[in-house]
Amino acid sequence: MRIGLIGLGRMGGAMVRRLTRDGHEVVGYDLDEEHVQDAVEAGARGAGSVEELVDALDAPRIVWVMVPHGEPTRSTIEAVLPHLEEDDILIDGGNSHYPDSLAHARVCEERGIRFLDIGVSGGVWGLEIGYCMMIGGPHEAFERVEPVLATLAPEDGYAHVGPSGAGHFVKMVHNAIEYAMLQAIGEGFELLGGADWDLDLEQIASVWQHGSVIRCWLLELLEDAFEEEGNDLGDIAPYVDDSGTGRWTVDFALDKAIPVPAISTALFERFDSRTEVRFAYRAIAALRNQFGGHAVRES
Repeated sequence: MRIGLIGLGRMGGAMVRRLTRDGHEVVGYDLDEEHVQDAVEAGARGAGSVEELVDALDAPRIVWVMVPHGEPTRSTIEAVLPHLEEDDILIDGGNSHYPDSLAHARVCEERGIRFLDIGVSGGVWGLEIGYCMMIGGPHEAFERVEPVLATLAPEDGYAHVGPSGAGHFVKMVHNAIEYAMLQAIGEGFELLGGADWDLDLEQIASVWQHGSVIRCWLLELLEDAFEEEGNDLGDIAPYVDDSGTGRWTVDFALDKAIPVPAISTALFERFDSRTEVRFAYRAIAALRNQFGGHAVRES
């Protein structure tokens, strides 16, 4: 298939490489010309503007926006829409707040354009193992882009989860669960580090991956972090950022009166990490760097 991809950074650039090596034709555009050149070297066709990208696609077109949520996504969609035609498909693959996706879907529907909101998880590992994708929007549009999704995802790694907004809503909750899991792991290893014995935390992260009821990919990544940084993760500052999805989830829970104490606490602990030095925060920062390539501050 031929697809236009706007936003060729950490995840978008990797998606280009995964698509081109499976035979898809990709036209890529990014504000950073170096990212465009990287995409060209990976086998894509580069575009110098949004208009040039759309013109390089055959109707009905597929344009995938992969930029940060909020104003970058809104302004990019506003720039793309005037160049699209009826039956074209516009995809937002960023971490947008689902009410924004509902608004974008309404605008697209008025123009006869199909809009898909796709929550994408996979971070820096997506190129190697594929991206988990949660898709919201018209089912007909989902079926049309399914060959692209099948290339980007691992086996059974994508699903049409509901109408417009559902994809980004499911991804929002996914990220909130991640908050709580990271918090539990970080606190657990802080407890281990506070023991009276000189425990090897890398060893424990490794052994728990074999037969333990808490075995998970995050423990594998934490083992890698201990191997790279040492038992105390001393070069990683205990500062944990948040992308917004945790806040949105807690807002939704408050609106619906759904108790989410673990997720709420994990969000507040991230705020606390910016004022207090704790090992748990080092572990969480290290994990976010391992699975998502999120920047860490040096201690």
